[in-house]
Amino acid sequence: MRTAVVVFPGSNCDRDLAVALREVTGVAPVMAWHGDSDLPDGIGLVAVPGGFSYGDYLRSGAIAARSPIMRAVVEAAGRGLPVLGVCNGFQVLTEAGLLPGALMRNEGLNYVCRDVPLTVANAQTTFTSRYSANEAITIPVGHHDGNYFADADTLDRLEGEGRVAFRYAAPINGSARDIAGVLNDAGNVLGMMPHPERRFEPAHGGTDGRRLFEGLLEMAGA
Repeated sequence: MRTAVVVFPGSNCDRDLAVALREVTGVAPVMAWHGDSDLPDGIGLVAVPGGFSYGDYLRSGAIAARSPIMRAVVEAAGRGLPVLGVCNGFQVLTEAGLLPGALMRNEGLNYVCRDVPLTVANAQTTFTSRYSANEAITIPVGHHDGNYFADADTLDRLEGEGRVAFRYAAPINGSARDIAGVLNDAGNVLGMMPHPERRFEPAHGGTDGRRLFEGLLEMAGA
């Protein structure tokens, strides 16, 4: 499966995502520059990485969401292409309107960077097929604006439609209902705050994040 990783000025986790995708698929992903107006042909997945796109100027993800490449990503997602946004990528996806809600400053205004326990809230998605329902996993986080916020009606809808993919097993940042990852209504777009590419191999302390990428490859039939 050919994949693409979007690169913005200020991205600092794009290479980590690229390594993870290369290791799982056996093919180096295309690095899609923010100024490109089109995605490469034959792409089976787009990943939007973490970091500080455009220096988080104005608001995290706000400028990146309006870049030429994101217009192409939004169009591709509308056609059903799987899109994964990690950390700042999650912020970009909400700013681009691909996911509901917003990411706000952490409770206590502190930067949080550590391994966190998660619960797999829905194991029957394109992204979570290698996990078990309610499975406890551990994946690192590294964010200052990771407090997921949405109004009560939106949160009820996300939960009722099975669109909460991951939850924090213990509150760490004030995130509404401890949500760590959400899906769009079609199930082909996932935004998550934890970094699965940082829990990819035994040298990272575990492989809980690797299974997310392996599940995507499996679902693609590759």
